[in-house]
Amino acid sequence: MGVDVDAVERELCRIPEVRAARIVTDLHGLPVEVHVLATPGKHAKQLVRDVQSVAIASQGLELDHRIVSVVQLEDVHHVAPAGDHDADDSITRPSLEGVVVERRELRCSATVSLRAGDEVVSGTAEGSVAAAAARRVVADATLAALAQLGPAASCASIEAASLVRVGERDVAVAVLTVVVPPYEEIVTGSAPVRTAGADEAVARAVLDACNRRLARLG
Repeated sequence: MGVDVDAVERELCRIPEVRAARIVTDLHGLPVEVHVLATPGKHAKQLVRDVQSVAIASQGLELDHRIVSVVQLEDVHHVAPAGDHDADDSITRPSLEGVVVERRELRCSATVSLRAGDEVVSGTAEGSVAAAAARRVVADATLAALAQLGPAASCASIEAASLVRVGERDVAVAVLTVVVPPYEEIVTGSAPVRTAGADEAVARAVLDACNRRLARLG
């Protein structure tokens, strides 16, 4: 008898830190990817072990830890309006003004405009026209715009920018590496894909990752 993947996903979502889970199977019904959205706090490796334990206890499904991908997101997902201030540090958070992406032959260029108070800045980036690479280009352009608002953004680099399916919705997820010698920290952000499209959602996901963490490095 095959494994009820939907049932496993529901059981995974009962783990306190897990917000959403999706299991991708091959033509034979065997899991090849497991995507988990979770809150921060518990170490990602421990979350993977929890996922493995719940899967085998609920449906007898053994999961290789190498196919389990965990993205940990903050509890609040929004980009503050222009002029909004963080209650802790009173730093104005940038908001998204616009995203322009041009695709010509095999190249893609992106311009992302941000507003912080009365100041509007733009960042640009260029790369391959391939879908996955184009999302990275938008993310890099967003970080380039942030760098014009403060030096803290120079401590960060885009590790990944992608779209994941959560239930019936597409969600943009950005993963950044923040270097504060001698340490490296991983921060993540997410944003739902709205009518403005995936490019705009990727830019908002980068802002979601940066708005809190980078403000404290400025």
